[in-house]
Amino acid sequence: MQRSIATVSISGTLPEKLAAISAAGFDGVEIFENDLLYYPGKPADVRKMAADLGLTITLFQPFRDFEGASRPQFASNLERARRKFDLMHELGCDTMLLCSNVAPDCSSNIDLQVSDLAHLAELAKQNEITVGYEALAWGTHVNRYRQAWERVKQVNSPALGLVLDSFHVLSLGDQLINLDDIPVDKITFLQLADAPLMKMDVLEWSRHFRCFPGQGELPVVEFTRLLTEKGFRGPWSLEIFNDSFRATPNAPTAKDGYRSLLWLEEQVWQTNPQIDAPLFHSAPQASYQGIEFLEFATDAKDAVALGEALQPLGFDHAGEHRSKDVSLWRNGGVNVIINHQSHSWADEFHRRHGVSLCAMAWRVKGAANVLQRAQDYGYPVWHEKHGPDERALAAVCAPDGSLIYLIEAPEQGENDIYQTDFTLSQTAAAGTLRGIDHLALGLVEGSRDNWIMFFRAVFGFELDTELSVPDPYGLVRSQVMHSPCHSIRLPLNMSHSLDTQIARSVASYQGTGLQHAAFACDDLPSTVESLQSKGLKLLPIPSNYYGDLLARYGVNNALLQGLERLDILYERDAQQHEFLHAYTPPFRPDRFFFELVERRGDYQQYGATNAAVRLAAMQMR
Repeated sequence: MQRSIATVSISGTLPEKLAAISAAGFDGVEIFENDLLYYPGKPADVRKMAADLGLTITLFQPFRDFEGASRPQFASNLERARRKFDLMHELGCDTMLLCSNVAPDCSSNIDLQVSDLAHLAELAKQNEITVGYEALAWGTHVNRYRQAWERVKQVNSPALGLVLDSFHVLSLGDQLINLDDIPVDKITFLQLADAPLMKMDVLEWSRHFRCFPGQGELPVVEFTRLLTEKGFRGPWSLEIFNDSFRATPNAPTAKDGYRSLLWLEEQVWQTNPQIDAPLFHSAPQASYQGIEFLEFATDAKDAVALGEALQPLGFDHAGEHRSKDVSLWRNGGVNVIINHQSHSWADEFHRRHGVSLCAMAWRVKGAANVLQRAQDYGYPVWHEKHGPDERALAAVCAPDGSLIYLIEAPEQGENDIYQTDFTLSQTAAAGTLRGIDHLALGLVEGSRDNWIMFFRAVFGFELDTELSVPDPYGLVRSQVMHSPCHSIRLPLNMSHSLDTQIARSVASYQGTGLQHAAFACDDLPSTVESLQSKGLKLLPIPSNYYGDLLARYGVNNALLQGLERLDILYERDAQQHEFLHAYTPPFRPDRFFFELVERRGDYQQYGATNAAVRLAAMQMR
């Protein structure tokens, strides 16, 4: 399967783009006209440059506003096409993309449009060029692929075919269920893009918010599967217009683009393994059983302070590492490791980011599969040096350089991974926390899509709809990734504003970092009351909030008074499932904090309606 990408999809000059595209693994490239216009060399130079990098120029694009133009303009358009065909010969490319006309004054006369397209097809045939006609979603008279096909069919020329672009088709709610009457050899080219679901003008949506397959919410897998089952075997080519992609280094963007095509191939293969196409697929996905531990990188002073911050949450000092300055803290099903070993990987992480979450461990069935998937998708894995008194744990490197350790879950019985590495305390209490409910990460602006591709490709995580929540100083966008079984939940938060809590946190970490860790319990009011005796101080919530709860949910007075007395927030979903949660103040200004949560019934959200209250309360501190 040839994998291609349009030069418009990434940042840089044309030579820089071609180098990044080749290094990422692509073997095909679409040349966007503006990239060629801004290049000081000749088209033949670009042809040689691409060939030297192992790239085939799969498409030249775009050719605009042709069919249905005024007659004087039509003559000019034909001359323009002749010049472009000459340029394409120099470029070594024999396929051109023609967009449907978007000029407001172009003719709606179908016969005239077909006649114009026939003239172009004849000229293309004489020049041994194939033209692919694409219905832009905002085309004046042709904006759906069936309309484009009707015109291509009437022209009936081997030099004119159809370009199918997933965004233009899916953004209008179209599907490829009516492909039976379109011969596969009339599908000239396939362009692929995903996008988050957004209620906005389709042109603005397309020009600014496209993303790679798997990073958005359009049904791109089904779209591509139908074409592949039909027998399409041409290039799979990415065409992405994205402000963040154009403003970030091109090498990681190109690499994520390549990974997205691997991911898409694998998804199509999984839906129909019998498809006779050379589709990529990696090792089977693992299954997940939750987060085993969190590991914080600190220095010696902060190690003491963090331990003191955990004690009011009911954590006991459960052990010390046998050979390193690493301590274990535990409350029920939650394990926290504090690592202040000098000259270690954690020490380096601390030097870069300060007190921060440097690693986490996940319980999985199929750890070897995860490592294989990471390597197949081009992500680094980590095998830490270990001594005779240490358990060997492999890890996958996350986009921010932190580690995700993989602990193989036993088939049956206990598997205490801490016995080997730690001298365990005999006095640690059983604890009341059930486990880690979720971890919220504050992301560097523009890195959201990198993280989404990482979690989807390597771990098979699923994507929830993005939400926007108001901070007193701007909007925060929140996108949740979770394992299929919901045992691991990871809200990813980011903000354009420089003054929101998330933005200040990212600045403090000098990169992505933990915003908060949420711990699950069975009875939050009872847990809070019990922990208050240990000195637990929660984030104060204004009384006005509780008056609004009564109006919104009709909460009974006894429950309402208990929530207010304990500074507990409350949310109820449409199915009457409930969520109770409370927050600690930050460990340090603009650093992480902790959340205690109780899910009642089958509640699956994160208390988003309370985010603004929590953010405002933190700003008041």
